[in-house]
Amino acid sequence: MTFAPPVASFARRPAASGRWLGWLPAGVVCAGAVAVFLWCGVSARDLAVFAAYLGAGVALPGTLLWRALTGGGRSAAEDVAAGLALGYAVEVLAYLPARAAGAPLLVLVPSAGVLCAFACVPRLRRHWRGRAATERMPAWGAWALAAVVAYLIAWSTLNLYRLPVSAAYVDLPYHLALVGEVKHHVPPTLPSVLGERLSYHWFVYAELAATSWVTGIEPVTLVYRLATLPMTAAMVVLVAVLGRRLGGSWGVGVAAVGVAYFLLGPILQEGVVFTTRPMFTAWASPTQTFGALLFAPVVLLLTGGRRCWVALVVLLLALTGAKATFLPLLLAGLLVVVAGRWAVERRVPAAWLGAAGITLACLLVAQFVVFGRGSQGTTIAPFAAMRGLWGLVTGVAAPELAAVPVTPLLVLTAVHLFCLLCVWGGVAALGLRALEPSMSLLLGMGAAGIGAAVVLGHPSDSQLYFLESVRPYLSVAAVCGVAGRRVPWAMVTAGAGVALLAAWVEVPGDAAVRAVVPYLVLGVVAAAVLLWRRGAVLAVVALLAGYAVPASARELVLRVVPEGREAEIPAGALRAGRWLRAHSSPGDVVATDLHCRPVEAPGCDSRHYWVSGFTERRVLVEGWAYAESTLSRAELFVSPYLEVPFADPVRLAANDAVFRTPTAENVRRLAADYGVKWLFTGMNPELGKYARLRFRNSSFSVYRLTAR
Repeated sequence: MTFAPPVASFARRPAASGRWLGWLPAGVVCAGAVAVFLWCGVSARDLAVFAAYLGAGVALPGTLLWRALTGGGRSAAEDVAAGLALGYAVEVLAYLPARAAGAPLLVLVPSAGVLCAFACVPRLRRHWRGRAATERMPAWGAWALAAVVAYLIAWSTLNLYRLPVSAAYVDLPYHLALVGEVKHHVPPTLPSVLGERLSYHWFVYAELAATSWVTGIEPVTLVYRLATLPMTAAMVVLVAVLGRRLGGSWGVGVAAVGVAYFLLGPILQEGVVFTTRPMFTAWASPTQTFGALLFAPVVLLLTGGRRCWVALVVLLLALTGAKATFLPLLLAGLLVVVAGRWAVERRVPAAWLGAAGITLACLLVAQFVVFGRGSQGTTIAPFAAMRGLWGLVTGVAAPELAAVPVTPLLVLTAVHLFCLLCVWGGVAALGLRALEPSMSLLLGMGAAGIGAAVVLGHPSDSQLYFLESVRPYLSVAAVCGVAGRRVPWAMVTAGAGVALLAAWVEVPGDAAVRAVVPYLVLGVVAAAVLLWRRGAVLAVVALLAGYAVPASARELVLRVVPEGREAEIPAGALRAGRWLRAHSSPGDVVATDLHCRPVEAPGCDSRHYWVSGFTERRVLVEGWAYAESTLSRAELFVSPYLEVPFADPVRLAANDAVFRTPTAENVRRLAADYGVKWLFTGMNPELGKYARLRFRNSSFSVYRLTAR
């Protein structure tokens, strides 16, 4: 069964020496990454073991399976990148039953079985070398992609790797806590709120937990340093491969990577951003990074695969818990293809319809099994992102923001769509190619992603992940639209100049007018060009892209400017947490009086997760900001989720009473009613009268509750 025929066939066999030289850019980037990690405190032992496991335990088995199931790609880079994604999927799906059975190291069985089978079965041995006719990526293309990955490494180094754990991005302790939870418990719950269902994308944490079990690497090293870089690098390659496949040249593939990662919408007023959602969430959102990597081979299979149902099902099953955001996007794209084929051919395309059925089944599994019908606060709220932007522009705050009339929101949404057009205007030049199944798939997913970003709302704007998820595929479609045509670079330059001028000129009026009028000027100029020369679509596309150049160049520089972050986690926290981890059992429950981040904010910013993260233990009540019970009670633009109190005030009162007014009864109640065995707190000598002090450093104390 073939979903779509390849754009072109390739029969060149590169010379052996050329093959090795083709890997030189990747080798240089890997050497640079090794140097960076060593400089940032990762031990040589951890680096070596991580590379060995990732290579032999994940990427190699995945590559062999990818070649056997799909016939292999047209380049070794494609096989390795897609194979890494497939290897991750197999690893996660193997870890879940292994951990549930209490034997997490059984995760190695599928990898070992694959390697043995491909070494011993004669028919499978040929897959060690790949396809006989393999296209070699040109040297300039390999170096260009290596430069993109090097830039991402530099950005990560300056804003994460070089920072101490105590001063890193606010959400990383949350990710660390989930790794610890999945390392010891399947099915998992929210570790910072005892018994709370984990209605979240958590399969990436299973991958990190499996890696930690096999390699012995600390989860904190994986989360804060090593884990997401290979995923990010493989994603860069797969975007280029998809662009090459649909555009017919590596130039298209490399250009698609450039648009996907570096071309952003115009920003004409400081602080007022009509976001086009850049893909710089590599380590800030491991779930997005992992899900994006698993999804890219799915698109490759659908746009040029052969008999690939097994690989498709494995990847989609992994996506149910890795990042189910991609499943409705894929379903929308597939339905667009089905409808288009019916309109053109008057028949139901069985392969595409079958893929849609599988996707729908996986979406139902994700919603009803993985997430337990939870939505994590996502709801239908048209123009929610623009309502938040209106509040930023005008200074209107909640709850008054909920009553803003729809007219200004429609205006802001139109401006937002205009900014998206500046990045992906090339789709207008596709012409009849938009009707091809592969291109219809990309455009259908893109439309669904943009629509979700406009129609849905979330307390922390997480609906914008739908837009980020389709960014690579809209970029490929946009570049394919202008591929093979003579781009009027003078119009790109003119567009950049007009955007700079629009940003520089002072506009009279209130803040809302100043935010909108500069974009109106850009739109008028684009319309004038279109009217001046009838049918000058490519000229307008170039002009729109030019509008995006100044902001993109500025962002390119600012991303590699180090950010100053103050430490939020006190000294001694990691040592105290690891002591408790070493002297307790995974089933032990910890109580703490640490709930709020040490930041100036109204109420309690309850994004406090490092106790459960460092101890790898379940906590009675730590931070509750990301709990389903919190997000489901947050009313958009009425009650910010960070100000929503804990859902169980009785439990919180019982927990905090032990630390504020220690008594024998309070301690007994916590142990008897909630099963607490350990207390993790600061300096509190009174607790020593009712619990046994087991650990103390300059900042923290750990007490053991004894049975009485």
